[in-house]
Amino acid sequence: MTDAVRPRLVPLPDEEWDDEIRAALSPLLPGQRANPRDAGNVLGTLVRHPDLTRSYLHFNAHLLRASTLSDRVREVALLRAVHVRRSDYLWDHHLPLARRAGLTDAEIDAIAEGDPVDTLDRLLVRTVDELNATNTVGDATWSALREHFDERQILDLLFTIGCYQLLGAAVNVLGVLPESQ
Repeated sequence: MTDAVRPRLVPLPDEEWDDEIRAALSPLLPGQRANPRDAGNVLGTLVRHPDLTRSYLHFNAHLLRASTLSDRVREVALLRAVHVRRSDYLWDHHLPLARRAGLTDAEIDAIAEGDPVDTLDRLLVRTVDELNATNTVGDATWSALREHFDERQILDLLFTIGCYQLLGAAVNVLGVLPESQ
């Protein structure tokens, strides 16, 4: 998706992790996983600003754990959002989550291509694409969303898309490397 990644900020070195850093991760990671290895490169980089990280993770934890959306709907929208942001890191990170949510490799490929077979998946891709292109959705898309989702679900959907577009852009700007590098 993207050109070669050049790190601009690297994860906080192990020796600089302290209680404040671990507390910043608490909205998403339990205490035993609030360490450099389990946090991964994205969170390990974000903790360079602990207050921002803690606030962001409260929001992100809602989208991942308390959302009114099904895991499948969340992952379809999220995958398309990080695809249009060209965030290889987040795409690769969410592939296992998408598969656990029931998406097949063929469905995942179709999301990337912007041409899913499933009607609801097509609507989700269209929603992401319209938001990405115009920062809104057209009346036809809004009407279709209202047929499938209640108000809370639509809000969770819009904020999931926006959250992951923001995170994808941040990951790209910061040059966050995959864990294997």
